[in-house]
Amino acid sequence: MYHLTLKPIDKNNWEEAIHLNVKAEQQPFIASNLYSIAEVQFLDDFVAKGIYLDHKMIGFTMFGIDPDDHQYWIYRLMIDATYQGKGLGAQAVQLIIEELRQNKQANIPYVMIGYHPENLAAKFVYQKAGFKETELAPWGEQLASLRL
Repeated sequence: MYHLTLKPIDKNNWEEAIHLNVKAEQQPFIASNLYSIAEVQFLDDFVAKGIYLDHKMIGFTMFGIDPDDHQYWIYRLMIDATYQGKGLGAQAVQLIIEELRQNKQANIPYVMIGYHPENLAAKFVYQKAGFKETELAPWGEQLASLRL
């Protein structure tokens, strides 16, 4: 078990976040961290955080309350290619879920996630974390939910 923490993306670490990359074959499945850092500026109930292994940022996540369905959503989760395959993605999901549980709003029972149906690495990580696949979204992503 690795010691992971989540720290807010801010003026001191945003450049570190944009230099993280997934494997080449995963790039079509996820927005860039630069795009996500820009996007989160316009989402009221979302946060962007770095995923740290000790004192080194090894991943990025963005999560919050979706303005359309008012459910918790993990919009982004990535682990740098160098650190993949070590169980860090599943561990990061658990950290996000724990943070959502600590700050839980009573009327939000689930956390949702969407991923490209061909992104088997993501599918495996989310299933390992306890997510259950629900349906295919109109925009083509496989949706999955986890009861908080």
